[in-house]
Amino acid sequence: MNAPDRNIRPEIRQLDEAAINRIAAGEVVERPASAVKELVENALDAGARRIEIAYADGGKTLIRVSDDGHGMAPQDLPLALSRHATSKIDGSDLLNIHSFGFRGEALPALGAVGRLSISTRAAGQEGASMSVDGGRMGPVRPDAAQYGTLITLRDLFHATPARLKFMRSDRAEAQAIADIVKRLAMAEPYVSFTLSDVSGGAVREIFRADAAQGALFDALEDRMASILGRDFTDNALRIEAEREGLRLTGFAGLPTYARGAAVAQFCFVNGRPVRDKLLLGALRAAYMDVLARDRHPVAVLFLNCDPQLVDVNVHPAKSEVRFRDSGLARGLVVSALRHALAEGGHRASSTIGAAMLGAMQPNTGPRPYQMDRPSGTATRMAYQMQAPQGFGERPALWPGTEGLSARHEPAAAAPAPEAPTSYEDAPLGAARAQLHGNYIIAQTPRGMVIVDQHAAHERLVYERLKRQRAARAVASQALLIPEIVELSAPEAAQLLELAPDLAALGLVLEGFGGASVIVRETPAILGTLDARALLRDILDDLADLGQSQTLEGRIDAVLSRMACHGSVRSGRALRVDEMNALLREMEATPHSGQCNHGRPTYIELGLAEIEKLFGRR
Repeated sequence: MNAPDRNIRPEIRQLDEAAINRIAAGEVVERPASAVKELVENALDAGARRIEIAYADGGKTLIRVSDDGHGMAPQDLPLALSRHATSKIDGSDLLNIHSFGFRGEALPALGAVGRLSISTRAAGQEGASMSVDGGRMGPVRPDAAQYGTLITLRDLFHATPARLKFMRSDRAEAQAIADIVKRLAMAEPYVSFTLSDVSGGAVREIFRADAAQGALFDALEDRMASILGRDFTDNALRIEAEREGLRLTGFAGLPTYARGAAVAQFCFVNGRPVRDKLLLGALRAAYMDVLARDRHPVAVLFLNCDPQLVDVNVHPAKSEVRFRDSGLARGLVVSALRHALAEGGHRASSTIGAAMLGAMQPNTGPRPYQMDRPSGTATRMAYQMQAPQGFGERPALWPGTEGLSARHEPAAAAPAPEAPTSYEDAPLGAARAQLHGNYIIAQTPRGMVIVDQHAAHERLVYERLKRQRAARAVASQALLIPEIVELSAPEAAQLLELAPDLAALGLVLEGFGGASVIVRETPAILGTLDARALLRDILDDLADLGQSQTLEGRIDAVLSRMACHGSVRSGRALRVDEMNALLREMEATPHSGQCNHGRPTYIELGLAEIEKLFGRR
């Protein structure tokens, strides 16, 4: 690269309107999905209750959005297509924002890089239309438009061909459009959405969500079921919490309903879909103790507050926000989720039982004729017919038949030791047997439960160790030679501000002049460790999340390993009373539905599901 000639002074010039709009479009419209997002948000701001979206070739050649909102008057069209013209704010207070859009950039940006046309009609007004091609506005024309607005965008980026080189395949762009529409549909359960692919002249409906009815939580649940599937709502906990003007609602999946990637985490701030690292970090922290590192929770969270408490004007695409009190927002999310997970108790994902049923191979031969339910008399006769010959004459040859009369009454199997009657109605039922030295079979009024005794006891021991740690604090060990760690001045100040909290976890440090800190004690449970690396990890957490769980996470990992080694081992035979004691403790212990690594501790099978396997239903 040639160095600039310092003897030549560059001239400052005013860019023309077309160049300004194209630069703005580069910030606002990154791909077809960005255009769809801006247009659908405009429709929602217009009070639409029905929104239809169509695209062709992944949105590269056509994007069409129609709504039944309040529309625009003919004289408003030229202003709507001008930069920084909006009806949503007056410019006096950029924090008091109650709408999706407010910057006044979307329509002129789209008109600058594509061929945009608007057809609209407001109540009491004549219909009108207007078009923009590469930033050049056409005249306002009369139009027999329906109430609402229809916006058509053709040949996106035709005015900036270089941008087309960065477009992905039609399929990838179409998937991005579908993701955007689904996120907006989650935020507005009382609005109907339809998304169609019209490539090649054929109309193919990609997504449809009809307006939900009823109370907010019921409406949200219906909308989540239509977008994420009924499995999610069946395996999610309702979240509802409020603190100092912030209100959190939504659904959080059970730990056993986790994913292998963070692809099903949706956060909304005042109804606006955001990808906010503070909220996503809080979500991760809330599940830290119940999920393995390679698993990710599924959640849909809505955080609502006074617009004055959050700044949405920090990114042109409005996908990021900044809270006035970020610690309050983060703390609300973490505490609400942890409380809900603890309240969920021993619940485990119902999809696990479904997967088990799918793995079973029932007999696929001809189904025999079967009456619904045989009578008691028929049952006794059937038992007599099934008894071995000579059963009545030689009772000693058939254990358990001594004393039966010649009427050949049915032989009862050797009964398992009876559990107390009260156990029958307990959530995890009464223990009946142990199989393969590890699996406890329990009977419930609804069916049966299979418990992995090692995984279950591992979680119980782990929770017990954590309670002991909380009650007695974490023991520390003094270093024979304190370790001095050199940092930058801001980093040292951050750690010293956090020093009391770290001391409660067994890490004692002090300032050592300048930008250095000295580590005097470390948590005894961690043994020998690299104090410098530990402080670096804590600082990385602070930079990323505003709070660190590194030290607590390391201590919990050690407790988890201790719990694993100290729990009931596979292969150990348990008495019935021991099995029942384990089940009762599971019912009383938070998070007992999954082990320390997020795997299920038990599987529940309903009686109806079991009967289906045998063709009884």
